[in-house]
Amino acid sequence: MNVRGKTALITGASRGIGRAIALELAQQGAQCLILVARDRDRLNSVVSEVESLGIEAVSLPLDLSQTVEVNIAIAQVWRDYGPIDILINCAGVAHQSSFLRSRFQDVQSEIEVNLLGMYAITRMVARRMAAQRNGRIVNVSSLMGKVAAPTMATYSATKFAIVGFTQALRGELAAYNIKVSALLPSLTDTDMAQDLEWFRWVALMTPNQVAKALISGLNRETPEILVGWQSHLAVWCHRLFPSLMEKILLIAAPKVG
Repeated sequence: MNVRGKTALITGASRGIGRAIALELAQQGAQCLILVARDRDRLNSVVSEVESLGIEAVSLPLDLSQTVEVNIAIAQVWRDYGPIDILINCAGVAHQSSFLRSRFQDVQSEIEVNLLGMYAITRMVARRMAAQRNGRIVNVSSLMGKVAAPTMATYSATKFAIVGFTQALRGELAAYNIKVSALLPSLTDTDMAQDLEWFRWVALMTPNQVAKALISGLNRETPEILVGWQSHLAVWCHRLFPSLMEKILLIAAPKVG
């Protein structure tokens, strides 16, 4: 899929991977970017960056858990800026803890943002895409959506769920000419990652590398876009030697409370 001239909606666009994807789409000639996040000030800053590249950008400060507000906002965007060609679900949070010491409010937060918020906005946009019989949806999962990691149990669970959700939608929505894919970056140097204890032997990706991998995957119509050689190696090792991979992850995992 060529993104030139397309209108894209990106959640989690105020920082990290979402911001990098917005800037990369602008550089690739997208027509209009609808940028969604909770932080209005950061979001407006990204809008300014996109507009400096000569691309129209719209700030949409939203909490994705507020489904009524999101539904109204999507209807208004569709009316004012035309059909959304591409939806990129990038909003996400991560809390790191040993399972036995995890806090239930952190678990709820990860499920609400990573999974339920993504589900809600995808349903709202996909219904409109189905009516026009055209669209592209990208759900940002993680390498931890393929290989679960100690100290990240709930995060891994939500990212595995996103992979399954994406696979199911790919089959269901194909009849409406809507293509659905998953983006699976490994540990990426973002604000969120700075709050985590890093795993041994893992080289961080940059948000720009992830954004460029997304564009490449869209061009090649790849259903699952793994980012970086470490991701490919980890997935293949897990498929061929699952017990060995689990032992390696246990050794590599940080000791957290």
